[in-house]
Amino acid sequence: MSIVVTGATGQLGRLVVDALLATVPAASVAAVVRSKEKAADLAERGIELRIADYDRPESLADAFAAGDRVLLVSGSEVGRRIAQHRAVIDAARAAGVAQLAYTGILGGDGADFDLAAEHKETERLILASGLPHTFLRNGWYSENYTAQLAQVLAHGAVVASAGEGRIASATRADYAAAAAAVLTGPIEEHLGATYELSGDTAWSFAEYAAEVAARSGREVTYRNVPAATHLEILTGAGVPRGFAEILVDVDRAVEQGALALRTGDLARLIGRPTTPIAASIGEALPTS
Repeated sequence: MSIVVTGATGQLGRLVVDALLATVPAASVAAVVRSKEKAADLAERGIELRIADYDRPESLADAFAAGDRVLLVSGSEVGRRIAQHRAVIDAARAAGVAQLAYTGILGGDGADFDLAAEHKETERLILASGLPHTFLRNGWYSENYTAQLAQVLAHGAVVASAGEGRIASATRADYAAAAAAVLTGPIEEHLGATYELSGDTAWSFAEYAAEVAARSGREVTYRNVPAATHLEILTGAGVPRGFAEILVDVDRAVEQGALALRTGDLARLIGRPTTPIAASIGEALPTS
């Protein structure tokens, strides 16, 4: 039996592997990856590599074994994920895994925005499969915003169309620690469970801009714009129109409170408070 992480070379997958290795030996961890070369550092740490591709279902035949505890990290290619996830689910069922944990989206069936659709369908596929499962419904990553700090500082503004909506974000490392806890804890405690994962505190874009200003010593304001204007700004900056529409729709959801949900599940699973947005801003600010 192994603890298996799919997408293990991705931003979240690598952090899950790190969290696992803090508590279990490398020999008990396997990584499902597309590229052996990209995962060479994982192999050097003693992790078994299982080469497979979400887009090639036949390659998943040897990705899992009976009794494995598996984390399905959702694919990153919006519009293609249902078929990709179905291939993983089918392979996990055929292998007889003991647990399939899935990184879905905060709110589950109640999440009324476009980006949630593939996650909701994946959960339905898992339920229909009869697999022993755990749903990890991740809220927003703080890095979704702090990764853009250079542009924010360059323009002196945080631009969004979310009004006064709030976001209960946490770091990828926080979510990774929760996944590791679910994969290493007593399995009977987590099978059939659904965890709504989010940060301890929900913040607004105005508060976010004020924190960036305070920590950088620069003037930064929140510029709330209509959705149509926001779409024009994003596409004008080179964001593909389809993805820009998804981002604008997310801001609509933020304004309606969809990403402000706080249940305390994340903090309980990781055994500590979640990382505040202020700390994430301080860590991400350019040093020069």
